[in-house]
This record gives sequence, structure tokens and C-alpha cells, in this order.
Amino acid sequence: MGKRLVTLVTCQWSDLSFEELCKTAKQMGYDGLELAVWGNAFDLDKAYEDDSYIDYIKATLKKYDLKLPVLATHIIGQCVCDLPDPRLNNFAPSKYANKPKEIKKWAIESMKKAAVVAKKLDVKVISGFTGSPIWRYLYSFPQTSEEMVTKGFNEVKRTWNPILDVFKENGVKFALEVHPGEIAFDYYSTKRLLEVFKNRPEFGINFDPSHLLWQGVTPHIFLEDFISRVYNVHMKDAAVTLNGRSGLLGSHIDFGDIRRGWNFRSLGHGQVNFEEIIRVLNAYNYQGPLSVEWEDSGMERVSGATEACAFVRKTDFEPSSVKFDDAISNSK
Repeated sequence: MGKRLVTLVTCQWSDLSFEELCKTAKQMGYDGLELAVWGNAFDLDKAYEDDSYIDYIKATLKKYDLKLPVLATHIIGQCVCDLPDPRLNNFAPSKYANKPKEIKKWAIESMKKAAVVAKKLDVKVISGFTGSPIWRYLYSFPQTSEEMVTKGFNEVKRTWNPILDVFKENGVKFALEVHPGEIAFDYYSTKRLLEVFKNRPEFGINFDPSHLLWQGVTPHIFLEDFISRVYNVHMKDAAVTLNGRSGLLGSHIDFGDIRRGWNFRSLGHGQVNFEEIIRVLNAYNYQGPLSVEWEDSGMERVSGATEACAFVRKTDFEPSSVKFDDAISNSK
């Protein structure tokens, strides 16, 4: 097993141009990108329609000696199965503002385009969200019936299967980031979703320990149990800081505020046990990238993401090729 690629999730860097993004990522020490398909850095529609733009992306990656193993489609995928929500106006093109049916249609078609673009870029995995038609029913008051939950899971299956058909046609897999706000957000909702999709191979998991930790789910146990479906790994830390006043639901206080009961932290500054995660990845021979998703509102991002890259390189130890006690054996 060789050292895994250390890549940068660019969702939080999409204010930069693609050239600036590549230059910055290289200066921070990264091997490649998990490229978000929105913002100033990348134009999904242009990539779908214009092969010369694909050539530009490939040439710029080569210029900075960066790999591109994964595309990220989070804000688009969120719009596929969410209920009408004015917050989705922030994700969809402005011409669809307050038009939920148009937003959904745009999102579905854009996810299909992403699979085609991935093939053009020789990318095999697309990470992202699915959205959830039942997330707002999480706390079961007014009462949430099992019928409502079943209907929600089936709606996700019905809506995403045609998208996944296009993924299959283009030799691409989708990795859902298990995350609050999605149809699968913890251990048992993930198990149920995979069963609903009948373990369809195009549909897998983007493992991100930070979203599990604060929910009380042990990240490396989740990883081991679902490892056969893990197509991408995010390296992201979090810290739970309950103090008798704060709670896990966040009190409608924005990320980064120290009054919250938990926050995302730059790698090595939180409570995720990354050593156990690496041991599971080694045990099951995961060869995909380790992708830093840097979200720490209390730290300057370039210095933080530079430190995070170094942290991953230090943490990603290779497994032994021999048993430690082989050297003391008497066998010849």
C-alpha cells in the first residue's frame, strides 16, 4: 500500500478562480483537489458543453502537478430531494429563486451533467448530498409516522435512481456525505438507505467523521461497518464542548461561536480519533484520497489548511508488511 493522496475539498474555496485555487492548494502542500462544481473556480455547464474548457482544467491541473480524483456536488444534490425551502435559493441559479419545482428540475439535470463531466475529466467518484424530504420531521413532534419515513426514503430512491443510471453509464460512483440534513445522517439511517437502494453499487458513502462525532456515533466503528461502500474519505475534525448551558442542537447560533455545544475544528484541534480511522482504512486497503474539508471559523484558512495538510501526512501511516514478532521466531 502506497501513501494515499492528500486532497483539498474546494467547497470552502470556491471564491477563488481555478488558477488561484490550484496555485493556493499546491502552495499549501496538497496532491490534488476534490473539486466543487460551482462558484468562481468551476463552471459545470461550460464543462458539459465545451471540451476546450475541459482541456483548460486538465492543463491547469498539470501545470500545478495536481490530481483530480473526485468532484463535489453538495449544493446541487441538496436541491434534488429537499422539500421547498427558501434557503435553496442560495444554491440554485438566481433565475429559479422561489421556484421550487424549477430548482428541483435544475438540480436533477445538473447531477446528470456532473456524471458526464466526470467522465470527461477521468474522475470516478462524485461526492455530495441527496437532500431529504423528511429531515424537518426529525424530532417527532408533531408525531412522525413510520409511513411518512418510509415514503421519504422511497422518494429519494425514486428520484435518484434515474440520476444513478447516468452515473452507471459514465462509469462514475456517487458518494453521499452522511450528514445532518440528508436522508442518511447517522448509523441506522445510512443502513436503511443502502437497503432501500438494494446496495446499488453506484451509490455509496463519503465518510466524514466530524458529522458523526457530535451525534455520539463513534466514527471508526461506522467506517468499519460500512467500509465496502466508502468511496471517499473526508478528513475533518470537530469538538463537543457542552458546558451546562450549551446543547447539541446549536441554539440557532452560527458555526464558530464559542457558545455552541460543538463546532468544527481544524484537523488536530478537535476530538476525532484519526489514528483509529487510519487503522481501519489500512485494514481494509482503502486506496482512495484523504480529502481535507477545512471548516474552522476560528482560524485563518490558509494557515489552517496548510497545517491540516501536514497533519494528514503525519497521521496517514502505512501498515506493516511483516508481523512484529517474525524476527524472534525460531522457524527456518
